[in-house]
Amino acid sequence: MIFLTALPLFWIMISASRGGHWSAWMPSSISAFEGTCVSIPCRFDFPDELRPAVVHGVWYFNSPYPKNYPPVVFKSRTQVVHESFQGRSRLLGDLGLRNCTLLLSTLSPELGGKYYFRGDLGGYNQYTFSEHSVLDVINSPNIVVPPEVVAGREVEVSLLHFVPTREANGHRLGCQAAFPNTTLQFEGYASLDVKYPPVIVEMNSSVEAIEGSHVSLLCGADSNPPPLLTWMRDGTVLREAVAESLYLELEEVTPGEDGVYACLAENPFGQDNRTVDLSVMYAPWKPTVNGTVVAVEGETVSILCTTQSNPDPILTIFKEKQILATVIYESQLQLELPAVTPEDDGEYWCVAENQYGQRATAFNLSVEFAPMILLESHCAAARDMVQCLCVVKSNPEPSVAFELPSRNVTVNETEREFVYSERSGLLLTSILTLRGQAQAPPRVICTARNLYGTKSLELPFQGTHRLMWAKIGPVGAVVAFAILIAIVCYITQTRRKKNVTESPSFSAGDNPHVLYSSDFRISGAPDKHESERRLGSERRLLGLRGEPPELDLSYSHSDLGKRPTKDSYTLTEELAEYAEIRVK
Repeated sequence: MIFLTALPLFWIMISASRGGHWSAWMPSSISAFEGTCVSIPCRFDFPDELRPAVVHGVWYFNSPYPKNYPPVVFKSRTQVVHESFQGRSRLLGDLGLRNCTLLLSTLSPELGGKYYFRGDLGGYNQYTFSEHSVLDVINSPNIVVPPEVVAGREVEVSLLHFVPTREANGHRLGCQAAFPNTTLQFEGYASLDVKYPPVIVEMNSSVEAIEGSHVSLLCGADSNPPPLLTWMRDGTVLREAVAESLYLELEEVTPGEDGVYACLAENPFGQDNRTVDLSVMYAPWKPTVNGTVVAVEGETVSILCTTQSNPDPILTIFKEKQILATVIYESQLQLELPAVTPEDDGEYWCVAENQYGQRATAFNLSVEFAPMILLESHCAAARDMVQCLCVVKSNPEPSVAFELPSRNVTVNETEREFVYSERSGLLLTSILTLRGQAQAPPRVICTARNLYGTKSLELPFQGTHRLMWAKIGPVGAVVAFAILIAIVCYITQTRRKKNVTESPSFSAGDNPHVLYSSDFRISGAPDKHESERRLGSERRLLGLRGEPPELDLSYSHSDLGKRPTKDSYTLTEELAEYAEIRVK
């Protein structure tokens, strides 16, 4: 607290040359402590032609006009004054010297007011001056504070020079006036209104929030006068107000609101700003890959998988549950396949995950390559037909043809009566069906081709027929067949004689069975016209040139009824089937 000591006031009148007209001078206002004395300096003048022998004067209180009967403060002629001023007023100046200084003592509040002086030169030469002094009787010092006090700038307050700080705002400045050799002491106080620029004193630290949650950002500043607070992001004003603190409310935050937020505080004396990082945590977005890739066998393939999340995810690329590449806390993953093979063809998955969720994207790698004929390709004879299976793996889909070199015949997929094809993934399965083959199994070559190449394979035969033909050959087969027929004829004739003897009533059925040897099957006997038609049809379907050799066979109706028999070849009595075949 600062105290000032006031010294007694002394006014020094400076004599001036006579002005030659009625005029007066005195301070317009003056202050004095209650219980003390005060001197009101005064001087006056009058016209030079007036040469009074004696000069008198009167001091009035609050009115200059005698007709209003104002209280007389001092009167030089009679010393008669108003009761309020009795013993409390006297003239310090010499009226003959045109000095009208007045002394007032033992001041009290009722003595505060306006004081007028009237000059009296005798007769009609009297004049009340309009100039006057206003006396303010105070009981504490008046501390005059400048209209604007700014922190850091020097200021003068009642003769006191100091540099205020922002911490002094609102504090009281004290002044004490003491008179030497007296017990009079007065104290006064004034509150300081110190102006200073804003300082941001309250703000969030870095904020982490989960996507969809509510976020409240606070900015508080200290300044005088109060600041204009503004919340901004990327130069865009989000909210502002004149206040000591300001909240920015974000409802259901999204990843797009992630970033740096700035608070600006400003007033006429300066500004301050601070920033806060808002980090929005969210699950990975659906990964993006560089689309379906098509590559030729042997080429290098590069696949890029990217996503976005907070925090960064674990990225994994796998195929058929086998992990091919993975990274931790990265937003992208590169898969390099230096030389692709057909086995690399297929569906792949890129999976991104963090503690807030998981997303995945599927993509395809299509590897194009020349045809490959797989080992399961073969031919097999079954009953009255030969079927050849050709399994081809290729991309793009190949064209497949079957070649029979011994017949100079080529059959492709367009001839749907003979070739059936079905595709599954990269596999194409083609089946060639040949009917009515009475000789050795033919050679069959499967050929597959696409724009990357051609592959051919002679199809091997599988099964018992193939083994039989391989062991005995065509000539041996004819001999064996003839022996078989002879044995069947002998057994048939023997059992027929026995059956006729034992059962004269035995007769053949209405629809006896026959053996049709030209197509390796036992079935219901076709008539001769049907047999000829079938042979002709098969000849046309296979595109055979020339006439095929005809087997010299005749057909007969024979009873194939089952009869009990017991001979050296069977342990028990069994039912036997038999037929008679005649060879011309």
